[in-house]
Amino acid sequence: MPMLTVVDRAGEERTVDAEVGLSVMEVLKINGFDELLALCGGCCSCATCHVHVDPAYLDRLPAMNADEDDLLDVADDRDATSRLSCQVRVTAGLDGMRVTIAAED
Repeated sequence: MPMLTVVDRAGEERTVDAEVGLSVMEVLKINGFDELLALCGGCCSCATCHVHVDPAYLDRLPAMNADEDDLLDVADDRDATSRLSCQVRVTAGLDGMRVTIAAED
């Protein structure tokens, strides 16, 4: 099973199991990262599941669609590593990926 390393808003780091096929958002919620609000439940209609992805893994992720890009445009903490965690599905190739929960807007 792939493992993700998650850095919360306090800067604390924890490595968790990530079931293939789940979204990164689902993995974070299952593992108790409640600061990741994910208000829309993974429908790509808010930006409350915003994370920063380890740059070494960006090319392993699916391309960002226009809806995700538009939603991230309103995030104060957006940068080149920003993704909505609901739009990133866990694959075996993401084993070891580090994600940092973005600052609250």
